Amino acid sequence: MVSLLARLPRGNHLAALPLAGLAAAASVAVSAAALAGLALALVVVQTLDPAGGQSVGDSVVLAGRLLLLAQGGELRLASGPLVLAPLLLTLGLAWGLSQAGRGIARLRAPVSPRDAVRTVGVVAGVHVLLVLGLALVVDAPEARVGLIRTALGATVLAVLAAGWGVLRESGLLDDVLDRGPARAVLRGVLAGLLTALGLCTVVVAVAVVSDAGGHAALAGSLGGAGAGAVGLLGLELVLLPNAAAAVLGLAAGPGFHVGSGTLVSVHGVTLDAVPALPLLAALPDTQAVPLIAFASQAVPALAGLVAGLTMARWLRDDAGGSVVAGLTGILTGGLLGVAAGLLVWLAGGSLGDGALAEVGAPPIATAVAIAAQAAIAAAVGAAVSRWRALG
Repeated sequence: MVSLLARLPRGNHLAALPLAGLAAAASVAVSAAALAGLALALVVVQTLDPAGGQSVGDSVVLAGRLLLLAQGGELRLASGPLVLAPLLLTLGLAWGLSQAGRGIARLRAPVSPRDAVRTVGVVAGVHVLLVLGLALVVDAPEARVGLIRTALGATVLAVLAAGWGVLRESGLLDDVLDRGPARAVLRGVLAGLLTALGLCTVVVAVAVVSDAGGHAALAGSLGGAGAGAVGLLGLELVLLPNAAAAVLGLAAGPGFHVGSGTLVSVHGVTLDAVPALPLLAALPDTQAVPLIAFASQAVPALAGLVAGLTMARWLRDDAGGSVVAGLTGILTGGLLGVAAGLLVWLAGGSLGDGALAEVGAPPIATAVAIAAQAAIAAAVGAAVSRWRALG
């Protein structure tokens, strides 16, 4: 909303509003839009249920709990703590908060560093208060909300997303990024990470298609007619980035867990009972390592190669020759491993106590393995690209 209003003529009355009030209004708009949009989607799904489905109030409560989980929140269920952020929702919230920061910076340009800090502080502060209020509303004996973890997660998300939006739009970050190869390295890391996630998503898709019968059988066994099918599809979509992040662990070598009894890696497969989610039909049916798992081993190198090529393309003309580009490629590949480790950490969690207390890939082992492989590929790609560019 703020980004749209910021495109109005400069003389509009919004530019004259106090900065704190504008930032607070933007934060409220983002949270309200997220809750309303998700609740509406759940209500529409429930209307497909011939038995009536959940009430509107229950759908709003479920939407609120999903938003809390998306920000790193915790729900304490009878089966144990539920800590698993649906990353697609997390990305949507981050985009909204970033757009709010950009819209405010555009309305109040030029923005001083002090104004930037105030804007981010107000947006984040109001967002956290709204999240805590939502947590108190949806808290129930069967699903207690962990307030401390929820507040910390909402704070980090709001500060990073709104801060990025303000700094990007105001130009305050340009002076820092223009020093040395910083901008080129960041572009390379982003390109490499998106490449890795794209390839891992393809691996998930191939695995699901290869066992389409199992996916259909599991989805049909859960019932729910049209509502059940649409609801399961929506759940799978919001968890698809989590699945792709788990495959990063498989591609790097350490593998990933779906509970303590199920481990999938190129070194072997251990199977045990898993939740009845059709997306998990992508898991191997036997203890034999599937061919797609071996093929995924190329992902870190390919991602590193893309990162190195992208970084070299954005290097300034006076940044040096192929040797400098190769060394910078090593840095880019290492940072790509760190970014992959952070993503794997965010995508993992727990689905309760006991057997399902560990879900996802090990972050540190994944980060180290991807950094080592990507750094070599990025260095080679960057050096060759720079050598060809300089003739």
